[in-house]
Amino acid sequence: MADKRFGVIGFGNMGGAIISGAIEHGVVKADKVTIYDPSPAAAQRADQLGVAVAESERALVESSDIVLLAVKPQMFANTAAACGSFDDKAVLSIMAGVTTDRIRETLEGDPRVMRLMPNTPALVGAGAFALDADSDFSEEEKAFAKDLFGALGIVEFVPEHLLDAVTGLSGSAPAFVAMFIEALADGGLKEGLPRATAYRLAAQTCLGEAKLILDKGMTPAAAKDMVTSPAGTTIAGYAVLEEAGFRGTVMKAVSAAAQRSREL
Repeated sequence: MADKRFGVIGFGNMGGAIISGAIEHGVVKADKVTIYDPSPAAAQRADQLGVAVAESERALVESSDIVLLAVKPQMFANTAAACGSFDDKAVLSIMAGVTTDRIRETLEGDPRVMRLMPNTPALVGAGAFALDADSDFSEEEKAFAKDLFGALGIVEFVPEHLLDAVTGLSGSAPAFVAMFIEALADGGLKEGLPRATAYRLAAQTCLGEAKLILDKGMTPAAAKDMVTSPAGTTIAGYAVLEEAGFRGTVMKAVSAAAQRSREL
């Protein structure tokens, strides 16, 4: 895929993170990338990365072999109308809730399509990406997509009908985790810790526990048991969370986010 040209429509935080990571890890070369985004900040970010800026959506599509659609779902129809034909193009989409069928119906031409769901930790190279296992990408294009997003975190392939569930889980959960970190820190603040110290301890604890589970291949239950001793401090706090319906509430939050993705 080294000779293929890569285009990005929508160069906000996520589009910028994907291209920055891909260039840094050698998945794509800056001189093979073109972006389109009317924002002056996007043009400045593109200049810093050494990538070209197209004059229009149509010009970008015409000059690209693979196009990443990184616009808001509500902007898709207007964006598609400005793009021209996608015949013999490969299209990657990070638009939540916009199905492959809708993408095909809306885009002009007959592109190959792969949907995916990223999340914001990709901004620091620790993202979670779910890619559509049902895509009609060629094997070479699928390998490119895996390398592209693998440069920014972990990659899982799932059937398209499960991407709404992914949106509810890894797509939305960064906000839930941030809320949890804030709540942990507030608890520390209540007990007398300085705010900055409480934030750092809470955030590092969540980061470390996630790394422990992933690196050691542990289940969350096993990791929990490592710090939960009989009649100890942890089980006292754990009981409060259980009594408040913590786990059930989190499950409902994931389901609510997934349902909203379906509605989009």
